Amino acid sequence: MKAIWVILGIVLTAGLIVGSYFLLNPGGEAKVTVTIISYKITDKERPKVEVKGTSKDLGKMKVSDEKSAEFIIKNIGQKPLQMSRVNSSCNCTFGQVVIDGKESELYGMHNVSNFAGEVLPGKTAMIKVIYRPFIMPVYGIIDREVYVETNDPENQKLIFKVKANVN
Repeated sequence: MKAIWVILGIVLTAGLIVGSYFLLNPGGEAKVTVTIISYKITDKERPKVEVKGTSKDLGKMKVSDEKSAEFIIKNIGQKPLQMSRVNSSCNCTFGQVVIDGKESELYGMHNVSNFAGEVLPGKTAMIKVIYRPFIMPVYGIIDREVYVETNDPENQKLIFKVKANVN
């Protein structure tokens, strides 16, 4: 009888471990562990974000359409700019980061971002905001946002906004 309890305990423990892995790691992807280097505003050498515009109007669109807007980020600092924790304000909106031609996955409101990317001094990256109203149909004028965290002490959280008139 004791052997049954021991075997049952081992099976339940193994199930708990495997279940926890898949629960904490959606999609079965390996988590990326990157140390984000923090800086102070007073540091002479640090990353510094330059963004020309953080809001775009996608115009009129049908609920069945998909539209996107692109935003360019430049690191005008002296140290690598690290970007992480990409997410959005709605299930219908996704953020994607492109660095040196390499595209990240699409990250949304409930897709836990394991993204971490680096923009070297003087280099640029692109943030792409993708709006798919058919996922959560809403009509009229909408505003949606994508969030990107950085290690620039003056711009720790960037917000990119899109506006559209869905009919």
